[in-house]
Amino acid sequence: MSPPPPRRLIGYARVSTEDQLNDAQVDELKASGCRVVHQEHGSGASRSRPVLAKLMREIAAGDVLIVVRLDRLARSVSHLLEVIEQLEARGAHFRSLRDPIDTSTPQGVFSLQVLGAVAQLERALIAERTKAGMKAAKARGRLAGNPGLRERRPEAVRAISAARQRAYI
Repeated sequence: MSPPPPRRLIGYARVSTEDQLNDAQVDELKASGCRVVHQEHGSGASRSRPVLAKLMREIAAGDVLIVVRLDRLARSVSHLLEVIEQLEARGAHFRSLRDPIDTSTPQGVFSLQVLGAVAQLERALIAERTKAGMKAAKARGRLAGNPGLRERRPEAVRAISAARQRAYI
């Protein structure tokens, strides 16, 4: 009986827009042992990700797909679980560096399901609060939303981006 093939650590880095850089994610993935890092630009809300789709077709038994954070892979529990099921069907595993997720262990699978559900609840609550705020603004005759973002002021865009990063951490 031959020994199992060595497992490959395969990184996946995604940013939302073309003008963002994957550099920090790529560095962290390489530092964790990933020799190959697939990079993609695209919204987390969209399931149409050609690089991820190609990676999923090519991943082999024993391989480990690694991301820096869960939100780099999926924005909904259903999408996250779909990817994990595809990996499991191929005999591969999933690991998130900053979340306690490693699907090669039962505890990691449980953590994945709990964290995914909490993240989805938080997004739903944020969307609900946003809609309520926009409705209230409209009722008062004001234009809803952040004026700095509407006007695409760089300082407003940076502030929102930094706030989202802090909220995630």
